[in-house]
Amino acid sequence: MTGKELLYVEDALGHECFMKTCAPIVANQLTDAKLSNYMKELEKEHTELFNKFLSLL
Repeated sequence: MTGKELLYVEDALGHECFMKTCAPIVANQLTDAKLSNYMKELEKEHTELFNKFLSLL
């Protein structure tokens, strides 16, 4: 992996980590059940993406 590719993966990991951390917090604050469930789904998706990027290292 080139240095540039490594920087991209590290950046993507940071973004995915942020999203998987914030999504459940927002889901718990929402009063609309549909939006709350959607945020929980996003948490799962971003956790999966985080794990996929992590496996590249």
